Amino acid sequence: MPPNSPDFVTEYWTDAFQRWVLTLDALRQRGNTYFERRSAIAPHVLAFDAELVLDGRTFERPVNYVLAYIPPAEGVSLDPAKRPFVIVDPRAGHGPGIGGMKQDSEIGVARAAGHPCYFVGFLPEPMPAQTIEDVCRAEARFLEEVARRHPEAEGKPAIIGNCQAGWQMMITAALHPELCGPIVLAGSPLSYWAGVRGKNPLRYLGGVLGGTWLTALAGDVGKGKFDGANLVANFEALNPANTLWEKPYGVYSKIDTETGRFLDFETWWGSPVLLNAEEMQWIADNLFVGNKLATGRLHTADGTAIDLRNIKSPIIVFSSWGDNITPPQQALGWILDLYADEDEIAENGQTIVYTTHQTIGHLGIFVSGKVAIREHAEFAGCMDMIDLVPPGLYEAVITEVAADTENASLIDGRYLFRLEPRTLDAIRALGGNSAEDERRFETAARVSEINLGLYRAVAQPAVRAMVSEEAASSSRDLHPNRLRFAAFSDRNPLIEPIKKMAESVRKDRARVSRDNPLLAAETITSSWISAWLESCRLVRDTMTETAFVTAYGSPMLQAAVGLGATAAGTRPDIERELAREATATRCRTGLEGRFEEGGLPEAVVRALVYIRATTGSVDERGFGALQAIRALRPASERLHLPKLKTLIREQYLLVRLDEERALRALPSLLQATDEDRRAAFDIVRRIAGGKGALSEAEARRLNRVQTLFLGTAPLAEAVA
Repeated sequence: MPPNSPDFVTEYWTDAFQRWVLTLDALRQRGNTYFERRSAIAPHVLAFDAELVLDGRTFERPVNYVLAYIPPAEGVSLDPAKRPFVIVDPRAGHGPGIGGMKQDSEIGVARAAGHPCYFVGFLPEPMPAQTIEDVCRAEARFLEEVARRHPEAEGKPAIIGNCQAGWQMMITAALHPELCGPIVLAGSPLSYWAGVRGKNPLRYLGGVLGGTWLTALAGDVGKGKFDGANLVANFEALNPANTLWEKPYGVYSKIDTETGRFLDFETWWGSPVLLNAEEMQWIADNLFVGNKLATGRLHTADGTAIDLRNIKSPIIVFSSWGDNITPPQQALGWILDLYADEDEIAENGQTIVYTTHQTIGHLGIFVSGKVAIREHAEFAGCMDMIDLVPPGLYEAVITEVAADTENASLIDGRYLFRLEPRTLDAIRALGGNSAEDERRFETAARVSEINLGLYRAVAQPAVRAMVSEEAASSSRDLHPNRLRFAAFSDRNPLIEPIKKMAESVRKDRARVSRDNPLLAAETITSSWISAWLESCRLVRDTMTETAFVTAYGSPMLQAAVGLGATAAGTRPDIERELAREATATRCRTGLEGRFEEGGLPEAVVRALVYIRATTGSVDERGFGALQAIRALRPASERLHLPKLKTLIREQYLLVRLDEERALRALPSLLQATDEDRRAAFDIVRRIAGGKGALSEAEARRLNRVQTLFLGTAPLAEAVA
């Protein structure tokens, strides 16, 4: 219709009315789904069939967690040698299933790669007296069962912990390191104080509210249960422009195409679960405000220290600059809390890999199909490679395979996965707190302890006496994040006619033309509203940060809570230095007598470590060459991955301890026939050249290795 036609007004308002009716119908369907899920025993949003393996409610210390097996797709057989994957969903307000909402998901890509898949979910209601420690104990039992069911797997179960489940699995791994394979932390906060000025306002929330006494109050009002809807409300408050306008307007403006996606997501978003008040209080005191996990100040009920340095399996951290809930600093800051330098990471035998997405938001890290196809698929496909790399700090770099990429046949799929060694300066470059800011957060933590103690002594007995089970249940039903779903369901008589109206509209749908001037005005108005709400957020966040910095930066307040001029941070630094020295001493002592021990496998691995020492870079082509060579051997004669991992780590540490001595000792490892030595060197050459042409330094080192293996060297030999 021409824009100057007088009927453009009628056209626009007809379309606007119809979109309004269809949007109300979408909200009606959402409300009905909300009540359906409330009545379900185990609601979830998994797009895959699941078979119950273990029910945590039957354990000696019962929890509301379950372990489920995700069977392979019809007609697909799993490789029994491949390690199983365990996807753990976050119990951070919402129900389970986010890690497998669709085919292109964490579960989908792991299953497509031929790995047995398991899912750890939970029920809406916690078990009485259930604690976080009970949950971690149950998760350890789940991992034991998964490993038991796959005795032929070449590697321990790989774990993907989404958001809150990440720190939960890290605690489990720190207490039971023998059970865990590589751990992927997807959008998981571990260092809660970390961030940069002008951003990441959620980290200030506990301080500006006076600490965790409000968490205790919420638990008391809930009669011993904390409503996950409160956590959802906190997440939504971070971006009022999206929550109040962009999300609902996005559905309204694209109602003909967005309804299905909207309802799928809201099925998960609109079903808050409950936590025991004790669980939530532990989380708030020790993590949100106390930040005790990253700094090694957490202990179990029997006094066992929860030290993340105990974890010996690789830790893969996936974060994003577009994540306003878990920014990269909070996902990675724990490394700086635990280690003074990258050498300390290596001496401790820990492998840490990280990657940062540029734009994806928090939920997109474990919901986005594009992220699943690229990042999660690459992690799944290269998990064995990650498990084998020498200890240290690496950044995962994922690039598209170009037409001129060398040895492209060794790359699985359209992306090349590469690990580049990094120093702790790379983590520091992400930004972080100054010493003064750390002191402010420590002050806020102590104020929180004082306020919580006052609440428990003065107000808590009265609050608990006044709250009944009926009142607690009613307060949950009337929570705004529940009420907005229930109000638009068929239980509301005012909404009942909408269904028939929507059916009528779909029969006679009259869409507005794209060039209608009133539609353009609508779009412009929407952008104005979004911009205004965003400006309000910026003002609010600035005021929040200013209030926190001013209040907790007060020298008088810091002195009042017991932070003396030099008290803060002294003791943890001393303990860390003592632990570092003890670890380094144990490492050197254990390696001193190992230089001349071994045979051809040790010689091959040591030579490869020596050649790659100049760059430290590893990519999947070299691992692909290794796998191809292993595949040529009968299964009974192959060096299995767990043994190969131990071998690589030991040889890496030997070369790192004394490179020249390690190289001079190679002849003592090569007590074999000339034919076997030539075959061994051929393996070195093929794997070293897997990623393409060697650098000049790598070529010189390869020549020197050839001399040691074969007794001859090419004319280009440049190393004495």
